[in-house]
Amino acid sequence: MTTDLISTTTPDFLSTLTQAVAAYRQGNKLPAAEIVVNALLQAEKNAKQQRLNYPFDSLVGKWRLCFATGTKKVRRRGGIILGKGFYVPKFASAHISFSADLEKSAGRGEIANQVQLGSMLLKLTGLAQYLGKKNLLAFDFTQMQISLFNRVVYNQRIRSGKVESEDFYHQSIAKLPFFAFFLITEDFIAARGRGGGLAIWIRENN
Repeated sequence: MTTDLISTTTPDFLSTLTQAVAAYRQGNKLPAAEIVVNALLQAEKNAKQQRLNYPFDSLVGKWRLCFATGTKKVRRRGGIILGKGFYVPKFASAHISFSADLEKSAGRGEIANQVQLGSMLLKLTGLAQYLGKKNLLAFDFTQMQISLFNRVVYNQRIRSGKVESEDFYHQSIAKLPFFAFFLITEDFIAARGRGGGLAIWIRENN
């Protein structure tokens, strides 16, 4: 099944996440973090059961990090468990953006991740590759830029330990950082990172 729009029959988890996103954007009372985490887990389960596939175009744009969960290592089990989850404070602006490269093969493009604290802006950019059948977006940051008071004070290539350019697209996904998206709507997106944490980003219109 292929979809990039909200179903006409809105499940409970989607209503919860939509409410959380709207409350965050409008500055209203936020649903409890535990409720949001449970809704995310239900959304992830639903995407697997329905075998939902989202096109790369539905990710293109700029998104603001709204909610995230940390992870905790479980020594005895040798795995991880989700943290409680938290809403990202408005003063800590964190954005991620995706753009498609029309000159390359489908699913190839660029990623940018930036965090702003007061007058300082840290921005990382790099390559991205989207595997639609699995809703996986693998990436590799190759450039770092730091700005103070809107003035660039540092702009250099970085080595993340991965190969660059065309070689990036031949790397195994297991060797790259990635996001596994399980819910994409016009207003927000949700994914699980390689480290196991969950996150929600809301679309920025400017």
